[in-house]
Amino acid sequence: MGYTVGQVSDFTGITVRTLHHYDTLGLLSPGDRSPAGYRLYGDAGLARLQQILFYRELGFPLDEIATILEDPQANALDHLRARHRLLTGQIAALQRLVEVAEHAMEVQQTGVDLTPEERFEVFGEVTFDLTYATEAHLKWQHRPGHQRAMARAATHSKEDWAVLMAEAADWRLRLRAAFDAGEPADGERAMDLAEEHRRHLCRWFTPCPTDMHGRIADDFAADPRAFALLVPPSAQRPGLAAYLRTAVHANAVRHPPPA
Repeated sequence: MGYTVGQVSDFTGITVRTLHHYDTLGLLSPGDRSPAGYRLYGDAGLARLQQILFYRELGFPLDEIATILEDPQANALDHLRARHRLLTGQIAALQRLVEVAEHAMEVQQTGVDLTPEERFEVFGEVTFDLTYATEAHLKWQHRPGHQRAMARAATHSKEDWAVLMAEAADWRLRLRAAFDAGEPADGERAMDLAEEHRRHLCRWFTPCPTDMHGRIADDFAADPRAFALLVPPSAQRPGLAAYLRTAVHANAVRHPPPA
């Protein structure tokens, strides 16, 4: 039994024009004719078509497919390995493009309107993880505090960010010193640092009552990506995020919100 060009087109989804093109190239030609004179594809032709479609799906050009199918000495595995190397290189190139797009999206998510050079100059090791920024935005987007913080961040100039980050860097050094000195997380020194951080958020981003500050500190302790926004990995210590969380919650007890 054979199948006409139209029938093959119908059940494979390949256009009649493409099948005629394969025929013209000598890549795939109908091998039989019906009593009415229609050219027909037999089982061998359909099997060959399956091979052609397989190689086309992998991106092989038609001339290379012809070589693989026609040359009995051709090693299909060698061709597949070469195609694998090419596709792997293309994936790496596309991944680099994805990273560029992510950095562009990152600026929008964080509300930081600086050039890449300015961002490096101001933020240094403190980096914004796009996945965390996106997740945090989706999680908190309906909270007024988050909305105010994003809007306020978008208004900061380069000079504002430089002052803000200098304050944060000095605070980080003193937090780490308290931690390294073994100061208790619920002691005066640690709670004072927690309160200083809360006031820093109030001054630069949004009013931050102690319950909101507690939720932020919980995120710091639960998600390394969040804590990296505050303390870059090179400056962290094991347990430092949990230490800060304890200090923040202890400070909330010391400074309860007004009734």
